[in-house]
Amino acid sequence: MKSKSLSYLLVFAMALTISAVGCRKKPVNTTRLPGDRVGVGGDKPADTSGTYDPNTDPNRVGTPLPTDIDPDKMEQNRAELAANTVHFDYDSAAVKSSERVHVEAVASFMKSTGGVALLVEGHCDERGTEEYNRALGERRALSLREALIAAGADGMKIVTRTYGKDRKVDFGTSEAAHAKNRRGEFVVLRPK
Repeated sequence: MKSKSLSYLLVFAMALTISAVGCRKKPVNTTRLPGDRVGVGGDKPADTSGTYDPNTDPNRVGTPLPTDIDPDKMEQNRAELAANTVHFDYDSAAVKSSERVHVEAVASFMKSTGGVALLVEGHCDERGTEEYNRALGERRALSLREALIAAGADGMKIVTRTYGKDRKVDFGTSEAAHAKNRRGEFVVLRPK
């Protein structure tokens, strides 16, 4: 009797295991990729062209970046516009209305000096991954660049760079320290 009960229990356990493992779950919200592969995401088809050129993308927004300015080969002056550092809210690249006075001052400086170029640096606090903070720093720098252009600065003289969380000005861990590190800085560039 015991062996018969054990046999039934074993058959039942195997049937349960096979049914649990054997049933495929249908992927939800997937996009078909070339080669019958499936990726998670929206219903937008995958780009199969092989390359992406942001300068030819019809959906691209913003002003093209200059290609002839290399900040590393120019004289960099951080002190000249240090008082106009722009600070950002947590996890945001939007230029706050309270910070627009700094953007206006930098745009005015650029218009009055004519020949200078500008490096806009985007910085973050230490929270978040390295990759995320680099992307956020770049969005902050680009946001400031677009605000400068809207204020009348020449966009072909403005380049951007992100440092993510690499260049803190305050090494504390308080919210006040984090707020100081969420910033955009302006570096004046002149030919050497």
